[in-house]
Amino acid sequence: MFNTISLVTDIRGVATLTLYRAEKHNAMSGKMISELTDVARQINEDDAIRVVVLTGAGKSFCAGGDLAWMRAQMEADSETRFAEARKLAEMLQALNTLTKPLIGAVQGNAFGGGVGMISVCDVAIGVDHLKMGLTETKLGIIPATIGPYVLARMGEARARRVFMSARLFDAEEAVELGLLAKVVPADQLAESIEAEVVPYLSCAPGAVAAAKQLARDLGPKIDDSVIDHTIKSLVDRWQTEEAEEGIGAFFDRRKPRWQR
Repeated sequence: MFNTISLVTDIRGVATLTLYRAEKHNAMSGKMISELTDVARQINEDDAIRVVVLTGAGKSFCAGGDLAWMRAQMEADSETRFAEARKLAEMLQALNTLTKPLIGAVQGNAFGGGVGMISVCDVAIGVDHLKMGLTETKLGIIPATIGPYVLARMGEARARRVFMSARLFDAEEAVELGLLAKVVPADQLAESIEAEVVPYLSCAPGAVAAAKQLARDLGPKIDDSVIDHTIKSLVDRWQTEEAEEGIGAFFDRRKPRWQR
């Protein structure tokens, strides 16, 4: 039983994994991070599941990391900070290494960690009105644990256009950047996702899993050393005056001192 996500599987073996914190724009809390890690394990162990569709409840796909959770890490001791950052990194890797195809149905905006969630999908289709952005630097932090997946999806040259500036971009630019495969009107999203799902139902599940593993083996390496580096980078930023100022300003509903 999950509290922040849902998993529903149809008779064909198509599982829909929904981020279910609509009132918080599906921001990732500690509970959601834990539940996503658990559900990835459950999906891998369920032979009846052939394909997974990842989406969000409500207007937003995922607003990124829950800022209350981040603020708690900044106030915690060093051991707790590293433990929580590792949970986030391991959740992303669990989804990235899912043995089943993962298709993103991006029905709304995605910021920060939400862009990371799109980046671990094998393919993602978005609605034409959505906005995206790697907004971490506005808060004095950095897109650390999502970084390897964003860079793998976009490539360094394209990623550097948006990785540091916190600039928002639209769905069409998200296609250009490599985050989305296609953009469709909202009323066509389900049909477009179905078109991605159906071919897998004619494929041997073991061969699909092996081909996905091979693609990861041949692509950019995201191993323990890379993940450890991202964890340290995130924790280091949590401990800075800029992070304290940026996240504090968000909760105080004021501009951080660097905003012009």
